[in-house]
Amino acid sequence: MSTEQSLIATLLAKDEIRELVLLYSRGVDRKDIALLRSLYTSDATDHHGPAFSGTADEYIQFLERSLPHIHVSGHFVCNHLISVDGDRGEGEVYALAYHIIPDSKGGMVEDLCCVRYVDRYRRENGRWRFSARDVSFDMRSVRPVAKPEGAAPSWTDDPSVTVLSSRLFARGARA
Repeated sequence: MSTEQSLIATLLAKDEIRELVLLYSRGVDRKDIALLRSLYTSDATDHHGPAFSGTADEYIQFLERSLPHIHVSGHFVCNHLISVDGDRGEGEVYALAYHIIPDSKGGMVEDLCCVRYVDRYRRENGRWRFSARDVSFDMRSVRPVAKPEGAAPSWTDDPSVTVLSSRLFARGARA
């Protein structure tokens, strides 16, 4: 492989990995469990700070139990450094995570986190996936918030799903 071909392959891999990270954010925020399952390698692990540590399958089960209780969620990717070596890669993602969740007293709280995802990636079955995620919370602020008016957003009626026709925006697992 020429130097130019190697550079192009690395740039393509980095772009696919960036999309993987964005799809994770979309999966959590749109409560799309099938999508989230498709983003991890078969042997992946996820260590999400003090809240969770285990296999990716266990993490998805944790999310499946947790996500229905979240009124609104927004994950916003900021900086993302990626290193690629063949079919393996690693990266550090800075993100802001915003949630409105129930408290233990019948009210709601606003949960804002400055998050860093320290990731290992691997190409499996032709797609880049997470092989390990270690999440640290550099800052977290939890404070009471007025209960939002109306029901939580319905992800099945979300305009990005109902209006956009590209497979990228469809709900469910990626091949």
